[in-house]
Amino acid sequence: MLPIEHLKKSNTKENLWLYILSLLRYKSEIYAWKLPLLVQENFGFKPGKITPYRVLYRLENDGLVKSELKEKRRIYKITKKGEEELKKAIKFYQYLLKNLK
Repeated sequence: MLPIEHLKKSNTKENLWLYILSLLRYKSEIYAWKLPLLVQENFGFKPGKITPYRVLYRLENDGLVKSELKEKRRIYKITKKGEEELKKAIKFYQYLLKNLK
């Protein structure tokens, strides 16, 4: 695998949590089944079918998102803790970009 391919993989599929939190920040609430399509539309890659559910489960356990039933379906929302974690990630990427010369 070429270095750029590894970089793309590690900054997309392997960090799906970042994209999920970002979507939740601007969409306010999302059904889990819609996440793969939204990730593809907004970030240009398609996650696996099961991966978004696993990531959501972990994010909810860590208190970064919360879920509730709405019309017999589970919707997800970002929490304050999730917004703080997203801000930290954005600052981290800004730092890297600033220092890559």
